Amino acid sequence: MVNYLLMITAELENLTDLQPQGGCDDPNFSYYFKLKCGNCGEVTQKETCVTLNETVPSAKGKGETNLSQKCKFCSREGTVSMITGRGRPLTQEQAEAGKYAPLMSFDCRGFEPVGFLFGSSWKAESLAGTKYNDIDLSGGEFAEYDEKGECPVMISNLRAKFDVVK
Repeated sequence: MVNYLLMITAELENLTDLQPQGGCDDPNFSYYFKLKCGNCGEVTQKETCVTLNETVPSAKGKGETNLSQKCKFCSREGTVSMITGRGRPLTQEQAEAGKYAPLMSFDCRGFEPVGFLFGSSWKAESLAGTKYNDIDLSGGEFAEYDEKGECPVMISNLRAKFDVVK
């Protein structure tokens, strides 16, 4: 059993607390990433989607998992289960320091997650207190003007990585 912690960072201009729309443990937030087979090393051609509110019975009959699938190349079965309570919003201070914030933890058996894809349903707050909801980051950035703070706000240079945690 290997746990992978999805870590994100970005350049935040006059914004803080970047996170999924319903918070870091949002049951409806979709995580898209590719999977690398732990047996043959084959990487899936398309991104796989996992959400907290979607579970399937585990192939080994022990509880439930968020994803169960076979490698198309070697047919080895693998699972991905999401572990809540590990995520925190990306703050302005972390972004300025180039640090990553933990978003979600994944218990991966037989697969390794690679290439997280930023999509829609994010939220952030301006330094002046304006809340921005349903931010779509699939285009790689977000830009608006904060009337309250009388300044531009922007999210750019999005980066993500999966760190192995014990």
